[in-house]
Amino acid sequence: MTTPSRNPAADLGEQLINIKRSVATVESCTGGGIAQMITAIPGSSQWFERGFVTYGNAAKTEMVGVARELIQRHGAVSVEVATAMAEGGIRFSRADYCLAVTGVAGPDGGTATHPVGTVCFAWAARDAQQKETLSARQHFTGNRHDIREQSVAYALAGLLDFIGA
Repeated sequence: MTTPSRNPAADLGEQLINIKRSVATVESCTGGGIAQMITAIPGSSQWFERGFVTYGNAAKTEMVGVARELIQRHGAVSVEVATAMAEGGIRFSRADYCLAVTGVAGPDGGTATHPVGTVCFAWAARDAQQKETLSARQHFTGNRHDIREQSVAYALAGLLDFIGA
């Protein structure tokens, strides 16, 4: 994965402006942190299409069309659900790319199979024939703030890689 700069959102914006494309976000455990980092960049309205904060399972279903059965089968913190979130973000926006993140930031909520720090990501493109949706599962350490911050950085760096920066 690309080593993120001091500001991966600025790098992403530069890349998207260069290729005349836009991005949407679908966030759960980061609670809009990715969208906040993006919109802190002056001129981000040129390349940031919209953000969905789908913190609860019902929001994932209602806002971006994640099937309830998929959440029941795999759990909200899974690459399957992250993939459905990213692909739903494409369907329910006008963006060319979408990144999604869902995880357990803590300090509570972890299980044996999904301990605190488990975060799943997905990156989707409108032109799925050119770019197949990618997903990843990571485990971050630290407190809630640290895990969320690492998740934001990883999601943005992953999108830079995905679009070919």
